[in-house]
Amino acid sequence: MTAFRGPRVWGWRWRRNPLRRRSDALEAWVVLTVWVVTVVGGVLTGLAATHSVEQGLARERAQWRPVVALLTEDAPKATTATASGAGRVWADVRWTGTDGRSHTGRARVAAGSSTGTAVTVWTDGAGSLVTRPASRSEAGVRAAMAGVLVGMSVAAVPCMGGRIVRERLERRRMAEWDAAWARFGPMWGRKTG
Repeated sequence: MTAFRGPRVWGWRWRRNPLRRRSDALEAWVVLTVWVVTVVGGVLTGLAATHSVEQGLARERAQWRPVVALLTEDAPKATTATASGAGRVWADVRWTGTDGRSHTGRARVAAGSSTGTAVTVWTDGAGSLVTRPASRSEAGVRAAMAGVLVGMSVAAVPCMGGRIVRERLERRRMAEWDAAWARFGPMWGRKTG
């Protein structure tokens, strides 16, 4: 059974009222706490996530370097499947790292390129192949999206917890009403006088 909901009166749980129960005041504090934790927690964790992602992407931009690599095999010709990928295919390449050692790996190159063609690849500090790092504007968008997602995810936790607490309070309140009705309801049927 759900409670009757009349017109909303803001702040009624905070006002002195002979009909206000302890559970009403407790629910008011639960709602206030949930909103504060939701807003503050969501915003702070969202900002922290945004800052962390921005730092990580800035570190990648600073440490990852473009290197000229040479194809060690002829790249496959473009097919209809690769045509949608702007004519780029996977092929084996070889490059010399900053440590002077020769490295090999697979990179996306123009379809149909011949052996020995120079291509630009990106490497990290260890000389391993990586993707091209995000530009400042791309990093800003990624960081903002991560911050919003993390903030909303964190904010959902106290919202769900508050909802569960409020449902339990509502059930308890309805049980109290049922008990009171069971106690006083039969008295209404008696005739007086």
